[in-house]
Amino acid sequence: MNTWDQYFKANREGWNLRTEVHKNSEFYQVERWKNEGNSLTPIELREVGDVQGKKLLHLQCHFGQDTLSWARLGAEVTGCDLSDNAIDFARELAAELNIPAQFVRCNLYDLPEHLDGRFDIVFTSYGTIGWLPDLDRWAAVVAHFLRPGGMFYIADFHPVVWMLDDKMEYLKYPYHGGEVIETEQTGTYADRYASIEYKEYGWNHSLSEIINSLIRHGLRIEFLNEYDYSPYDCFDKTVRGTDGNYRIQGMEGIIPMVYSIKAIKG
Repeated sequence: MNTWDQYFKANREGWNLRTEVHKNSEFYQVERWKNEGNSLTPIELREVGDVQGKKLLHLQCHFGQDTLSWARLGAEVTGCDLSDNAIDFARELAAELNIPAQFVRCNLYDLPEHLDGRFDIVFTSYGTIGWLPDLDRWAAVVAHFLRPGGMFYIADFHPVVWMLDDKMEYLKYPYHGGEVIETEQTGTYADRYASIEYKEYGWNHSLSEIINSLIRHGLRIEFLNEYDYSPYDCFDKTVRGTDGNYRIQGMEGIIPMVYSIKAIKG
């Protein structure tokens, strides 16, 4: 087992623990979502646009809430995630709600060995690529699954946010990543007091690294957007604005919190 495999194994175990908390959490509100049907934020709904009749691949889909939300909007969906428990629950939700969907449990880098076909849209969002050490391999997977003219879309937390310590008080981590960041975790962003403990491994990636990896694999950047808020209350010391979004107290309007990229395969 190489070093990366050890990191992925630990992260998989951590996400299995998290999933058991998340699926019953107030943060995800699964029972409410079952009835109301959409967990996607206005950012991706606006920027991805109409998905009716399109084949959509959701990378690092967690337990499929957003994947199934795209299906309810008319997409033919496939989701992929590292966590056994997350994929098991995604399949349970799809079956319970009678939503056609395919879910694959594997490391993202290994997905071409587990899934065939090409897609109109490859989608990923919020807290995803920080679990991946090599973005060149990530972009290769994106390009592999996109049909010519297909769209890749990512909305994620801004690299500047990942420079801050867990308490959101000072700059702790480098903007230009590369080195693994090892942390001991208790609880989860969805329930900070949950009685789970685990070790996790992550990597920071700059916007230039993200964009250039996509360009190297034949994708044309359509836009890069940056937002000074998070649609989710998942960080310490957040305050909710009159727009309903969240910002770090004392840094409101100062730092970017989310970015999005749309790219087209040539």
